[in-house]
Amino acid sequence: MPDSSAEERPTASLHDQWRERIAEQVRSGLSIKQFCKDRDIAEHAFYSWRRRLRETKPVRFALVDHTGVQPAPEWNLELTLPAGERLRIGVGVDAVTLRTVLEVLRA
Repeated sequence: MPDSSAEERPTASLHDQWRERIAEQVRSGLSIKQFCKDRDIAEHAFYSWRRRLRETKPVRFALVDHTGVQPAPEWNLELTLPAGERLRIGVGVDAVTLRTVLEVLRA
């Protein structure tokens, strides 16, 4: 009987590969159907992984650094990540792009 544990518990690398595929689809502007067809990906697998990755734990950071300093004109929100990196979010940021970035950071 084959061991199905690899299917039940995907590796972090497999998670990363699917996160990148999903982000690539969003960036491409293609429908999921066309994106999967072009790359020979099973559409049901794409939807399954997208759902699985959305069901991950909530973001473990959300410290908003608001020290009273006026933000530069090109950004209006800054998130400070646990390691000290700062994520600056611009005034006209595209919601899909921001969602993709936050999904990647959740990992």
